[in-house]
Amino acid sequence: MAAKLIVLVACATFAMSQYAAPAYKPVAYPSALAYPEPKAYAPEPAYPPIPYSFEYSVNDPSTYDVKSQAEYSDGKTVKGYYSLVEADGTKRIVEYTADDYGFNAEVKKEGSPSYAPAAPVYKPAPAYKPAPYKAY
Repeated sequence: MAAKLIVLVACATFAMSQYAAPAYKPVAYPSALAYPEPKAYAPEPAYPPIPYSFEYSVNDPSTYDVKSQAEYSDGKTVKGYYSLVEADGTKRIVEYTADDYGFNAEVKKEGSPSYAPAAPVYKPAPAYKPAPYKAY
């Protein structure tokens, strides 16, 4: 019984000897300023339609960059095309229209793919033959 009492007193002494951190109060901030809530809906500004058109093309033989584009708009509908020469030698032409119904593209390909033959990776080395041995 005395051993139980000694263990109980030792545990209580150990618990009392621990460092108790001070309890801090949370920092009190002043309440936020209340501003009037903005309107959830504002009408979209109406801009007059502005027609435009542009066209460009690139033909750079050093980088094999061959492409062109043209586009025009009447203020409500945008129509145009772009074309480019792909790595396999074919020409891709995309004609597109964008209006109130969405974007519609028509893709065409001209030509057939042509690939250059690959260079040989391995060439057989000449066979080694030792010099003939002359017996005396």
